[in-house]
Amino acid sequence: MNTQHIHIQFLPQSFSLQKQCTSFTVVKRPSWFNSCSTSGAIVRCSVNEIEEQKQKQQVVKRAYPFHEIEPKWQSYWENNRTFRTPDEIDTSKPKFYVLDMFPYPSGAGLHVGHPLGYTATDILARLKRMQGYNVLHPMGWDAFGLPAEQYAIETGTHPKITTLRNINRFRTQLKSLGFSYDWNREISTIEPAYYKWTQWIFLQLLKRGLAYQAEVPVNWCPALGTVLANEEVVDGVSERGGHPVIRKPMRQWMLKITEYADRLLDDLDDLDWPESVKEMQRNWIGRSEGAEMDFRVLDSDGQERDIKITVYTTRPDTIFGATYLVVAPEHPLLSSLVSTTQSQNIEEYKNLASRKSDLERTELQKEKTGVFSGCYARNPASGEAIPIWVADYVLGSYGTGAIMAVPAHDTRDHEFALKFDISIHSVVMPDDESSSQSEKAYTGEGLIVNSSNLISGLDINGLSCQEATSKVIEWAEKTGNGKKKVNYKLRDWLFARQRYWGEPIPVVFLDGTGETVPLHEAELPLTLPELDDFTPTGTGEPPLSKAVSWVQTTEHSSGKPARRETSTMPQWAGSCW
Repeated sequence: MNTQHIHIQFLPQSFSLQKQCTSFTVVKRPSWFNSCSTSGAIVRCSVNEIEEQKQKQQVVKRAYPFHEIEPKWQSYWENNRTFRTPDEIDTSKPKFYVLDMFPYPSGAGLHVGHPLGYTATDILARLKRMQGYNVLHPMGWDAFGLPAEQYAIETGTHPKITTLRNINRFRTQLKSLGFSYDWNREISTIEPAYYKWTQWIFLQLLKRGLAYQAEVPVNWCPALGTVLANEEVVDGVSERGGHPVIRKPMRQWMLKITEYADRLLDDLDDLDWPESVKEMQRNWIGRSEGAEMDFRVLDSDGQERDIKITVYTTRPDTIFGATYLVVAPEHPLLSSLVSTTQSQNIEEYKNLASRKSDLERTELQKEKTGVFSGCYARNPASGEAIPIWVADYVLGSYGTGAIMAVPAHDTRDHEFALKFDISIHSVVMPDDESSSQSEKAYTGEGLIVNSSNLISGLDINGLSCQEATSKVIEWAEKTGNGKKKVNYKLRDWLFARQRYWGEPIPVVFLDGTGETVPLHEAELPLTLPELDDFTPTGTGEPPLSKAVSWVQTTEHSSGKPARRETSTMPQWAGSCW
């Protein structure tokens, strides 16, 4: 059969087969055309190909043509500095400062939580501008921290290079969202001109005794070579990398936020916050009133040694019911309390406890564990010799790191006493008879019983719990066995990290004496030295200790040789301030 050609022509540029097809012509129609079963398919195929071609050529019509509008106006805003807050403003107008939490510029870019919050503050900033306010709405970068340092270690790239690259990406993404930031006031915590003031604030706190060094139990990650905050530890491993974390005592810089505990607590009453949130804050601060009581440690002959264990208790009224003491595995006196026969067991237990977080250790539902120290102490009220145990449900960071255990009137102590067969003495008679017949610990109030000793000179039988508490504290202060004490769950802020990528702490230590000397304000900023090797030292010394020529210096006033602090500030030092 000779090859025949079919030509189909559609006149309109845009058409529908049913409505707009004006004509088509078949040139030299073959004889087989009418009978060919595939002729319809041939026509349909040709029509479909033409449709696809025309659809590709057509511009998609959007209800909101963002690809046209947004670049145009974002370019206009930037070129004209539309959201710039001028240095000279009309002071007759009210001022409004809209500050977002600075993002950490990770390599992954913005996540959905960033625009979620920033959209709300941007709406507020725009509203206030329309209402005639002078609005300041800046953006900045919380750019120091562990992730950048770890990436530097893994890739061999300086953290400043990756951080600046990430900042550029974040800035581009935020601008594409069209937020009304004053980009002329952009700041970054890694710039010396900025962290000069972070260091300045530290010096002011140091002058006022609000910054100090102390030996404290910390979350130490050997693999990362640094101390981690509680929020950076999940189920006993580092959030970054999943490395094992242990608890170990280290000398660290601290900020005395507990100095303001009462003020923080009192000022909650004036805040227009939901009551549930304020209650969470009160529980976090955790103010409690009680007493510190001293228990003398006994030698193998039952004689008092020149060592005492100080405990904090909110129930001094139950002191006659204290049948054992518990010290935390990290208690500073533990090595002096352990008998030779128990030393190995104690070391093994300390090792196990160091792998647990504070949350795991204090979980009420967990099975209680502990080891007998092999040593005893004297109950100052009853005169009885009571055993000293080591247990991880007591934290070295809370109170004194030791408790007097009253198993008849404390749930955790009761569970522990039952497990280890320790005596239980009831000293509070409940008002409710059904409670007195319960096999569980009675934690409520009532009348004090079984609480008198002529030798100690303390008799609180028949008193209410409140009356007994006052009398026990009065007796303790008079006899030198204790004192009234207010305590808080709130802890001072651990303000040091064994890292390179952070703000240097502006102090030096004099050679020989170790005396701490703050830098003069005129010496700020103390800038980070350039380091090619950011890897952990493996000794607990921070990476900055490798910058020998930077570390070895002289004290400004005296000219004496000195050594710089090699720990750096935590990531959020710059962003919080």
